[in-house]
Amino acid sequence: MPTGRIGSWLRRRPFACAAVALLAAGGLEAWTRPPELPAYAKVKGDWRASEAWLRGRDGRLLQTVRIDFAVRRLAWVPIDRIATPLREAVIASEDHDFPRHGGVDWSAFGGSAWAALHGRSARGASTISMQVAGFLAPELGGPGARSLRGKLRQARAARALETAWSKDQILEAYLNLASFRGETQGIGAAARALLGRAPDSLGREDALLLAALLPAPQASSATVGRRACRAGGFADCSAMIARAEAMTGPSRRLADDPGLAPHLAYRLLKTPGQTIATTIDPQVQALAAGALRRQLIGLGSERARDGAVIVVDNATAEVLAYVGGIGAGSTAPAVDNADALRQAGSTLKPFLYGQAIERGFLTAASILDDSPVQLDTASGLYVPRDYDRNFKGAVSVRTALAASLNVPAVRTLLLTGVEEFRDRLWDIGYRGLTQDGEYYGYSLALGSAEVTLLQQAAAYRALADGGRYQPLRLRGDEPGGAARSIADPLAAWIVADMLADADARAVTFGLDSALRLPFWAAAKTGTSKAMRDNWCVGFSDRFTVAVWIGNSEGDSMTRVSGTSGAAPVWRDVMLALHRGQPGRPLPRPAGIERRDITYAEATEAARPEYFLPGTAQARFGAAPTAARRPRITNPAAGAVYALDPDIPLPRQRIRFLASGTTGGERLTLDNRDIGAATDAPMILPAPGYHRLALVDAAGKVLDRSVFTVR
Repeated sequence: MPTGRIGSWLRRRPFACAAVALLAAGGLEAWTRPPELPAYAKVKGDWRASEAWLRGRDGRLLQTVRIDFAVRRLAWVPIDRIATPLREAVIASEDHDFPRHGGVDWSAFGGSAWAALHGRSARGASTISMQVAGFLAPELGGPGARSLRGKLRQARAARALETAWSKDQILEAYLNLASFRGETQGIGAAARALLGRAPDSLGREDALLLAALLPAPQASSATVGRRACRAGGFADCSAMIARAEAMTGPSRRLADDPGLAPHLAYRLLKTPGQTIATTIDPQVQALAAGALRRQLIGLGSERARDGAVIVVDNATAEVLAYVGGIGAGSTAPAVDNADALRQAGSTLKPFLYGQAIERGFLTAASILDDSPVQLDTASGLYVPRDYDRNFKGAVSVRTALAASLNVPAVRTLLLTGVEEFRDRLWDIGYRGLTQDGEYYGYSLALGSAEVTLLQQAAAYRALADGGRYQPLRLRGDEPGGAARSIADPLAAWIVADMLADADARAVTFGLDSALRLPFWAAAKTGTSKAMRDNWCVGFSDRFTVAVWIGNSEGDSMTRVSGTSGAAPVWRDVMLALHRGQPGRPLPRPAGIERRDITYAEATEAARPEYFLPGTAQARFGAAPTAARRPRITNPAAGAVYALDPDIPLPRQRIRFLASGTTGGERLTLDNRDIGAATDAPMILPAPGYHRLALVDAAGKVLDRSVFTVR
């Protein structure tokens, strides 16, 4: 149709023309319509950091833990916390007309659209506002974003953004949402991870380098350095290239992460962006970690590689320090040794003696026999020995506990009962004892059960609080649990007094061990089987400190004793905690009786002693022989003897022993008299089962023992 006729046709049909125009405009609007963008407040509110933060009781940062490994970003940084040089460098680099345009740089946009329309590569023209729109609606920056339709959609989105948001909000969002290098997103993570600085402390050269990353975050360090150099107008680019190489090198720990409590952080922090305020005192945490570090360096990794420390406020049950590990020579540094189950060793003895005193079986002055003993168990003979493999004979309960003697503890367990002792340990917080008493047997007196350092601290804090158990608190928002009375407060006080008695522990540890402080403090050490664990747990009137030394992987330590492993750490921490305010003895409860006592045959020196009401006496001594029940002491019931063909038979004779005899008793072997019990006859029985009996003068059987010779 000729042009004139088209014009005439259009003039005669104005409504049709308008309809076509409207349809065309509507189609263009729909074709270029961008997605709806969220409000600034929602974007900021929905932001989640990849990290989580652990803070101390005073609000100070203790530890940063990365939770989300898909991206690395920190908390949203407000515009007023971003250094002015960085804001200026980014605007100059990315969008120099940003303060003036309404979201679109039309001159640059026109050139880009023309190139896209003719099928050429369209570059540039994306303003900061358009890039933010792309961050908020990823489809705007996806495949096809550089097409004409894509550019028009970005432009419309940027215009809408400029209408709803302020310039500062747009720039703030850009700097928080932009990727700077690798997985690092946002200025908060970029400034700290790449430059080791906070966003508000960046200088001009720092700002130029970060701005140079934005166009191509994965560019080589030389490219980034030259780009920053040109933007800054420097004549010599070598310094900027060197700085770019340092910035884009291996990733570093975030600059403001103190790294004070990694194990506690991994225990508590689970959600990206989470912040937990704890009961930890940063100063106490640092001194505990320092004391442990010094001790492990002194021991050397060939002797012990790992350790842990817990410090508790006795009044509130709040944990002031939680050091799960610190050893530079550790082969398993991720293991939380403060919460790992380990054999308790002798650290359970205070609760055993406390139960025996509470039930009236013993007093602190009672005599116990530290001599060889063999106990028949379902799994065979149990033969406890003392740490130094020497026996002390008759000793008081005070000496037996303070000096950590093993045989008297086992004899005490025979009085209280294994099941009853197991129940007491469970009640006072040792929740790793999930089996019945029969499972643990007599070795429970010597700490064969597994416990954690946290449980140790809670149990000993209960002793300091008169036998009142209270769950420990780690979080500031955690309500304090109600205290439960587990042990008799008078018995608990007597046990604490024994644990603080430096003279009583001198039998094993000497007078000047690491456990002796210049003020009142109660302490107990423990060493597990095969030297795998070394403990020192104790308390003053204000604090409880628990220390573990060992190897996280469970292998044995070498040349580490009860007072050379954990005890020096305990001592250092206690001295630091009480600097300027020494520990004081626990107040003596009403009802405790104090009595001056003596021992027959000078078993121990005369001294004052403390008793529960109605249990005091002035003189103590071992029971006379006539008062003891005659019994066979060797061989123990169930013993098995294997003859060695390389040893002459006369040298393999068995000595038959009995105790508590008065002179008229005799021994019979398989119903054949072998002599007086006091003669301790030595005989080599033939291979097979044998029955040894102890009989009195009238032939009455007083004790029996069945054993085997192979």
